[in-house]
Amino acid sequence: QEQLVESGGGLVQIGDSLLLSCAVSGLPFSAFSLGWFRQSPGKEREAVATVMWTGKTTWYADSVKGRFNISRDNAKNTLYLQMNNLKPEDTAVYYCVAGSHYGGTWSLPRGVRTWGQGTQVTVSS
Repeated sequence: QEQLVESGGGLVQIGDSLLLSCAVSGLPFSAFSLGWFRQSPGKEREAVATVMWTGKTTWYADSVKGRFNISRDNAKNTLYLQMNNLKPEDTAVYYCVAGSHYGGTWSLPRGVRTWGQGTQVTVSS
């Protein structure tokens, strides 16, 4: 059974940093593209960052470029999202996702194979 379990969310203030982690099991971690999506109240889910199965290519939403960094540790089957200089508009439920086998980066929800349960990030003003 494929499972993606996020951790690291919480309540922070403007300008703070957070590190989200995602433990992945049930699929060949090193052979899958992975990513982070988010959903704010009243809005559709949107891609935040995705990483190719090799880890060599990444994609970021314009709204987070220069502030967020996605990385993967194949030895630990763990995906990370380092979030810096957080803003109120970053408030959302963040989902860890699996893409495709030997897949590249992507930015649409239809490219998601498996979703995690989500972790809440709230940036207080």
